[in-house]
Amino acid sequence: MSALLYGLLLLACIALALPVGLLLLQVLSAWLPRRTAPPCPDATGCFAVLMPAHDEALNIRSVVKSVRLDLRPQDRLLVVADNCGDDTAAMARAVGAEVVERQDPMRRGKGYALDFGIRHLALNPPDVVVIIDADCTVQPGSIACIAVAALKTGAPAQAYYRMELPPDAGLKIKIAAFAWRVKNLVRPLGYLRLGLPCQLMGSGMAFPWTLIAQADLADGDLVEDLKLGLEFACNRTAPRFVPQAEVSSVFPTSAAGVATQRRRWEHGHLGMLFGVAPRLLWQGLCSANLGLLALAVDLCIPPLALLVLLMTAAVTTSTLAWWVLHWTAPAVIAWVSCLGFVAAVLVAWTRFGRDMLSFTEMAGIPLYVLWKVPVYLRFALRRERNWVRSAREGKK
Repeated sequence: MSALLYGLLLLACIALALPVGLLLLQVLSAWLPRRTAPPCPDATGCFAVLMPAHDEALNIRSVVKSVRLDLRPQDRLLVVADNCGDDTAAMARAVGAEVVERQDPMRRGKGYALDFGIRHLALNPPDVVVIIDADCTVQPGSIACIAVAALKTGAPAQAYYRMELPPDAGLKIKIAAFAWRVKNLVRPLGYLRLGLPCQLMGSGMAFPWTLIAQADLADGDLVEDLKLGLEFACNRTAPRFVPQAEVSSVFPTSAAGVATQRRRWEHGHLGMLFGVAPRLLWQGLCSANLGLLALAVDLCIPPLALLVLLMTAAVTTSTLAWWVLHWTAPAVIAWVSCLGFVAAVLVAWTRFGRDMLSFTEMAGIPLYVLWKVPVYLRFALRRERNWVRSAREGKK
């Protein structure tokens, strides 16, 4: 019995050390001196921006205006007003967007809206489809940059999807924003430096028409972007990160909005981690598909707050086992992993996070982790399965 418990503890510590080691590798790779990004070549072909929108009347005018500034005369902007109960469609038309409306209360979620928009675009297909969320601002030149990258590689291209802090953001939102930056900038940038693909992020995504027209989009998955990127990787067309292109949104200001957003993202991620990651790892190994294997391994890195909780449990348990039973190996692995995780966080903060989070505010991370405990308990007891829009402030 003692040997069995020792083996289980050792395996648990090793299993935790692997994602920590990958996280540290990604962060250190991203920390390398930046090479000057090559300028985006002149855009050719026809682009269509596809924008799913659900009850976005407060934001849609400003978002459409910002996108249209980045388009050429031959490009299109299609807004899918999906199950809207407000004036989203009329507002979008008023500022020059092409609009289609969809009403289907039984089939809710961004995936269904995207599928509806793609079927409409198929009547006159573009060369590239760029997906921009209806609460995002596009930095000038970004649409052409990712569209050209998608055409050049024949694979999806992902811009840096940045989340801005709202005015007077509290400590909880600042730490959440730092975690977002690690996930959406530091880790994909590290993979890019290693010549590896990135996960899709939900907005700022460009797809060659030949790929997106064949994709299975019509579902209500909480993380349809993550799922879609993995499906492309299975077909050896894994997405590539284009950090010089950027779209941005603002974190919800209400506590309810933050909680809903985080629960949706993290429940969806954990569902993919436990549901498909082992199969994809095996598939990537058996088929020698490096892109799929890289994304499957990346998927195995839990949300940072959960990783802190797991590290705490591993260090506590293995240290107690070392003290009482003299089991050395699990304790050594757990403590080395813990130091590696701390190093990864500090390096990421030093290079990428000091503008949003001070060193003294880093001391609030344990409180943030405790705030996230109910999110993970709810995943175990009553997992979020339906897409729910986050409450947020509108733009004027």
